Amino acid sequence: MDRAIEIVERALERYGAPVYVRHEIVHNKHVVDALRRKGAVFVDELHEVPAGAQTIFSAHGVSRTVEREAEARSLDVIDATCPLVAKVHREGQRYAERGYAIVLIGHRGHPEVAGTVGQIEAPVHIVGSVDEAETLVADAADRIAYITQTTLSVHDTRDIIAVLRRRFPAIEGPDTRDICYATQNRQNAVLDLAGIADTLVVVGSSNSSNSNRLREIGESAGIRSFLVNDAADVRLEDFERTDVLAITAGASAPETLVQAVLSRLRDHYDLSVETRAGIIETTTFKLPASVADLRVERSAAEA
Repeated sequence: MDRAIEIVERALERYGAPVYVRHEIVHNKHVVDALRRKGAVFVDELHEVPAGAQTIFSAHGVSRTVEREAEARSLDVIDATCPLVAKVHREGQRYAERGYAIVLIGHRGHPEVAGTVGQIEAPVHIVGSVDEAETLVADAADRIAYITQTTLSVHDTRDIIAVLRRRFPAIEGPDTRDICYATQNRQNAVLDLAGIADTLVVVGSSNSSNSNRLREIGESAGIRSFLVNDAADVRLEDFERTDVLAITAGASAPETLVQAVLSRLRDHYDLSVETRAGIIETTTFKLPASVADLRVERSAAEA
C-alpha cells in the first residue's frame, strides 16, 4: 500500500496537478483525502479523465479492457498495481493458456477480483465461501486450478481450498507466497490476542476488506471488536467494561490514525500502553521507472 501512495506522490511531483487516479489508490479515506488535497483526482471510470492526462491505476489492478481503453484515449498511464496482484494475474493467464478451468477465491465486487477476472481471457469461477466451493460446477474436473485474492489470508482461504481439493483431487494452485504478507501478519497478531484482550479496536476504513476482516477475526476469537475510521469514530461508552484493550490497523491505515485513537482514549482513561513484538516487514517492491528516480520527503499518510 505504501508503494501505491508513493507512486501518486511522485507523479504529482514530476508532472504536477492534476493527476488522475482510477478508483481509490488504497482503501483508506484519510490517505485518499490527503492525496486529493495535493492534487490527485479520483475517478470511477476512465471516461472521466481528460484525453492525454496523466493517469494512475490503483494498487488493486485493472482489467485488460481498462488497459485498452486507456491506450485508445492516449492516456499517459502509470500502473500502481501491487506486484503480488500482478503475479496472480500472470498465474491465471498461464492456467488459461493451458486450457484449465479457473477458480478465483475472493470477494465478488472487490476491485482486485474484478481486475483479475478481466486479465484472464477465459471463464473464471469466483468462489467466496465454503458453501460456494461445495456447489461449484466445473466443466473439466481433471484440468482445474485456483488462484486467490491477495488480500485474503491463509486463514480465509484454508477451508475453501480444502473443499476444492476434496471435490477436485487434481486441482492445482499456488503456494501461500501470493498472500499479502501485511494482511497475514495482522491477522496472526489479532489471533495471538485471544485470551489476553477483551476488547479490540481496528483502525481502518469501512470499505477496506482487510480491516473488516480483522474485526471479524477478533469477534470470532471472543473479543469485543470495533472498526473505527479515526478518533472521531471512537465511542467512549464502548470501553467502560474493558480491562485489556488491543488496537491494530488495516494494511492501508497510517500510524498517525492509530496514535490519534490512543490519544482520545488516554484523555478519558488511565492507559498503560504496551507494544507487542511482531513480524518486522522488510519486503519492498520497485517503483515504476517513470517515477523511480524522484524522492518524496513525506508520504500522504503523514501529511
